[in-house]
Amino acid sequence: MQANKPNFSQKHPLLFGIMLIIAAVALFAGATAALRVTKGNDIPYFAQEKFGVINVEGFIADSRKVSDWAYALRTDDSIKGVVVRINSPGGGVAASQEMYYAIKRLAEVKPVVISMGTVAASGGYYIAAAGHKIIANPATLTGSIGVKMELPNFKGLMQKIGVSYLSLTSGKLKAAGSPFQTMTQEERDYLHAIIMDMYDQFLDVIVEGRHMKREQILPYADGRAMTGKQALAAGLVDMLGDRETAYTELAKLCKLDAPLPLEEGPKKKTNFLKELISTALDLAPVNTVREQNSIQLLYN
Repeated sequence: MQANKPNFSQKHPLLFGIMLIIAAVALFAGATAALRVTKGNDIPYFAQEKFGVINVEGFIADSRKVSDWAYALRTDDSIKGVVVRINSPGGGVAASQEMYYAIKRLAEVKPVVISMGTVAASGGYYIAAAGHKIIANPATLTGSIGVKMELPNFKGLMQKIGVSYLSLTSGKLKAAGSPFQTMTQEERDYLHAIIMDMYDQFLDVIVEGRHMKREQILPYADGRAMTGKQALAAGLVDMLGDRETAYTELAKLCKLDAPLPLEEGPKKKTNFLKELISTALDLAPVNTVREQNSIQLLYN
């Protein structure tokens, strides 16, 4: 009588064990999602009323993710209000403006409360001006209202190493700010006019968003950073508090007794298969704005 051939689990016990763990994790995740759909209410989870959260983090260089997420929250009827959590020192001028406009459009149709984290300065404060209410921690670093242009210059170094530079342009200001030549007074005046125009745009946004007169803002708009407590005294924020304070204030604006569940974004892209395998193994026992000539214009 011929002996029974070993089955797959007997021939490959380790691989079979890992497959079982992955299947168990997948079933657990599915069951959890199914429970979340109906837990505590009779309407589907995806249709439940929620608060949206927009996270603005780090140096501001690319506005796409934040702007797209703001649009998604604006067009989602289940989102009743939004908290914009800012933890950014600022960044590119145009990117800051795009985020500002995206949140401003959102604020035109839904209540928006700004919650400042460790830092919400320069471009970070520019974005904050779009909200209905701004809340900062007492020690939040904010303000820094201004524009700067960074222009490295290598002319002295090139002369030392015996390298010359020739620039042919269609106009006398085309090469303004070049790191390979000395800046003329005319070029300096030209670039400074660009900075001041963007500075005026910054002030206009604060005047509109904070309902303040220009004269009230100017004493604090010289590039200085300030704490949340100082910003409150200057009228640049509405109150002091933490993230939970922001949710409570948003509930008040939405005429609700308590905050709603949260829908946070922009979503970070993840590889589901990698996460699943990682979980299984854990369970197993075994836009700076950068123009030509290296010119950087920053709300920073």
